[in-house]
Amino acid sequence: MELLKNLPEMDLMRSEKMTFVQLIIPVESAHRAVSYLGELGLLQFRDLNDDKSPFQRTFVNQVKRCAEMSRKLRFFKEQIHKAGLLSALPTMQPDVDLEALEIKLAEHEHELIEMNANSEKLQQTYNELLEFKIVLQKAGGFLVSGKSYETPEGIELNEDVYPSDYPESASLLEQATQSGPSNLSGLRFISGIVPKSKVLLFERMLFRATRGNLLFNQAPADDLIMDAVSSEMVEKVVFVVFFSGEQAKTKILKICEAFGANCYPVPEDLTKQSQITQEVLSRLSELETTLDVGIRHRNAALHSIGVHLTIWMNMVKREKAVFDTLNMLNFDVTKKCLVGEGWCPIFAKPQIQEALQRATFDSNSQVGIIFHVKDTVESPPTYFRTNTFTNAYQEIVDAYGVAKYQEANPAVYTVITFPFLFAVMFGDWGHGICLLLGALILIARERKLSSQKLGSFMEMLFGGRYVILLMSLFSIYCGLIYNEFFSVPFHIFGASAYRCRDASCSEAQTIGLIKYRDAYPFGVDPSWRGSRSELPFLNSLKMKMSILFGVAQMNLGIILSYFNSIFFNNSLDIRYQFVPQMIFLNSLFGYLSLLIIIKWCTGSQADLYHVMIYMFLSPFDDLGDNELFWGQRPLQIVLLVSALVAVPWMLFPKPFILRKLHAERFQGRVYGILRNSEIDTDSEPGSARHHEEEFNFSEVFVHQMIHSIEFVLGSVSNTASYLRLWALSLAHSELSTVFYEKVLLLAWGYENFLIRMVGLAVFAFATAFILLMMETLSAFLHAIRLHWVEFQNKFYGGDGYKFKPFSFATIADDED
Repeated sequence: MELLKNLPEMDLMRSEKMTFVQLIIPVESAHRAVSYLGELGLLQFRDLNDDKSPFQRTFVNQVKRCAEMSRKLRFFKEQIHKAGLLSALPTMQPDVDLEALEIKLAEHEHELIEMNANSEKLQQTYNELLEFKIVLQKAGGFLVSGKSYETPEGIELNEDVYPSDYPESASLLEQATQSGPSNLSGLRFISGIVPKSKVLLFERMLFRATRGNLLFNQAPADDLIMDAVSSEMVEKVVFVVFFSGEQAKTKILKICEAFGANCYPVPEDLTKQSQITQEVLSRLSELETTLDVGIRHRNAALHSIGVHLTIWMNMVKREKAVFDTLNMLNFDVTKKCLVGEGWCPIFAKPQIQEALQRATFDSNSQVGIIFHVKDTVESPPTYFRTNTFTNAYQEIVDAYGVAKYQEANPAVYTVITFPFLFAVMFGDWGHGICLLLGALILIARERKLSSQKLGSFMEMLFGGRYVILLMSLFSIYCGLIYNEFFSVPFHIFGASAYRCRDASCSEAQTIGLIKYRDAYPFGVDPSWRGSRSELPFLNSLKMKMSILFGVAQMNLGIILSYFNSIFFNNSLDIRYQFVPQMIFLNSLFGYLSLLIIIKWCTGSQADLYHVMIYMFLSPFDDLGDNELFWGQRPLQIVLLVSALVAVPWMLFPKPFILRKLHAERFQGRVYGILRNSEIDTDSEPGSARHHEEEFNFSEVFVHQMIHSIEFVLGSVSNTASYLRLWALSLAHSELSTVFYEKVLLLAWGYENFLIRMVGLAVFAFATAFILLMMETLSAFLHAIRLHWVEFQNKFYGGDGYKFKPFSFATIADDED
């Protein structure tokens, strides 16, 4: 016992020892002190103003200013992205005061807004002139074609065909084709441009509004035009509508307005059209030059902002975080000092004190910062120091629940047991090599990928790169044991231990094989593949292996509960939980594991199902052929009685002992020393630390009864749950065999090159997406379940909370 207590502590085995501290900071050095603590990142502040709303706190105005500056910086970032400029790398620059930065940001924002407004006006004018030019070109063609009849022959033809009073009753189509100026016939026209996506509905609406008394001509615009609302280049169509009457004109103009069609006047005189076109082209050229100069000026301003943007954003985020933290502090009665409380690891106390001394010196304060340890009865936060390798495994454990303070950490064992149990289900060294290549690619590009923003799926893969690495290595190891390479066995470790009895079995693998040498040196003999005994042999092997692994891991969990009880000095849990749990589990399933090992070693033909069933039904009957060793029947009786005794052992003593201790403590016969120090937080349940809690015997008894029943029933269900190792391993192996034999080999049996390539493509697709993605995910989830439910429930409470220090390193890239 003393030897166990004197063992050196593991950093990851139990959380760091924490202490509750109080800070009394003069107002003049408060900002600098909190900033230095943020750089250090080892102190978790407690909110002393949680009863106040954000608008009632002391530094609310400073937080608002920082939020406003953050808004301006996001505006600059959006403008730089919209302009297509690359974000410049941050450069060194002299320290900028917050007030000076606020003024500078306001100036830059005002300048950018003004430039954007001018640019929008110029762009709108440019778009209108460009549309006017296109309308002049296209609509002019319609008007010229409409006057093609104004030749002497056309005039003579019209006089013969149409009487002099015909225009009064002629249709619009006939009036449009009639000679003479449009004002003589009462025919008018409106020209403009409309988006191509709306032109069909636009034409239909015009037709219905005028009851068909119009002539609609259209022609696609040659150039794309920028949409004023979406700022995207869209296709547009030029239209000319011929109509008659003032009412029709009013209707058409309203419809144009509703559809966002821009109307432009086009003179009928070709000379005037030519003059207006020249003027429009001249103005367009001037506007293009002006726009180019404005864009260059705006890009130069954005570039000058972009050089400092990253530094400014980090600075504002830090300042906002500092003021948010200062809002968690309280003023003392003199209103000259801020009082803060929080948690820090014991090893960090010298570093925190040094940072506070530096803050006092740099702020030229006449009064130093007071830092002292304070007693509390609260449970400290949990803090594990992890690295890039162990962090992913710690996250898997924390997803179930954060460890209670100083509780044994399952991540220490999860580093090995998790990838190993995954590999038991995924065992194939061909697929393991594929996973290994993927993991090595992620690790090789670690520095590049860590600085990029990844999607949710890629971020998950990158975060678990070292988990995938160990999963692939263990998969290769288990695949070598199973002797499977994409479901194909290989004679890697020598020749098979079996050979044909005679020449008649030279081409058959199912009959006629006899053992002529020692067993295969490593893993499964390749001759089992394809034999009639393949499935019964592999099923028996993998099922029994699953039970052995499960019982071993559950025993490890119960042993860890013993170390938890030793650490917390809880002798009741050792005597009335650990001991009966070990007896119960090993009397039944530990004994089953022993029988499996003995059967493997002796080659016995005993039926273990029969042995275990009749151990309960007929414990005194003779075992007969199922006896594996001498004295087996008396041993089974002893184990059965031990298992039956262990159940009331777990259930009854502990609640009654707790009630007796509670009664004696408050009757004065045994007076517990009341402590509220850090040591007191590690005392066992029911100790003097809980003296203020009312002892409810019925509640304690019901809780103990639930815990006992859960363990007894869970021992059966958890052991059965480990059979998923066998089931998923078998499923993975059989799926691989199906894809290999029924897809690849079947396609390869044809002489057609195309069929072979199709078969190879289907095999590669099935391997990549079904075996390497879906099967990997399935085995991963089942391995998580085995650790969370079957392993961790034996010792792990998981009811703690994480240590979240105030640190600039953890500030999110994007603000809320």
